[in-house]
Amino acid sequence: MIQAVFFDFNGVVVDDEPLQMKAYQEVLGREGLTVTEAEYYGSMGMHDVAFLRAAYARGERELDDNTLRRVMEAKTEAHRKLLGEEPPLFPGVVTFVKAVSRRHPIGLVSMARRTEIDYVLERASLASHFSVIVSAEDSAAHKPDPFCYNCALAKLNEKRGEAHILPLRADECLVVEDSPPGIQSARAAGMRTLGVTNTVPDRALREAGADSVTQSLADWTPDAVHHVFDTDWGK
Repeated sequence: MIQAVFFDFNGVVVDDEPLQMKAYQEVLGREGLTVTEAEYYGSMGMHDVAFLRAAYARGERELDDNTLRRVMEAKTEAHRKLLGEEPPLFPGVVTFVKAVSRRHPIGLVSMARRTEIDYVLERASLASHFSVIVSAEDSAAHKPDPFCYNCALAKLNEKRGEAHILPLRADECLVVEDSPPGIQSARAAGMRTLGVTNTVPDRALREAGADSVTQSLADWTPDAVHHVFDTDWGK
């Protein structure tokens, strides 16, 4: 039975994948590097460090630590300007997050920097609903490696232990993802998966192993989660 839900961030909560790409293109363009749409979407699941190292490698350029930090900060600044004061959220996501959080602990698991996550969650008044947040700074490896979801479950169970509540197993957790690497990461951690076609087609998510796929979280409620993932029909 599903007892906790973990959400990806970019492409699931905030509709900003095109804005992320534009921010990278703007900042790396000033560095004399290019990022194509195929290169960006082919790198889904990476955090900034891995993405920038790959971009510099493609351009046969050296990337020292000082340049890495400078470019990361510039990308975050460009991304924030593109988001504006009211970041674009996907239809239904606020309602779904709030409804699920009233029934189960929820977490956010992302390869975004924590400052980018906090900026959106604060403006959407969602921060208080998440029991745990795993960001790029917490993860030793990016998706599709399962480290980030293992980390999220460990953080959640640590909180449960402090409250004298029994720990959860991985198969009691549902992950909501929009990319094949994210689905693969969650599956490798032993968790159930719901793919949402905000970024890639249904087929790509199913081929990555998604247990179920939806076009919009606006169609989902906590009861729908129960009927799909906690019944014989949903298995």
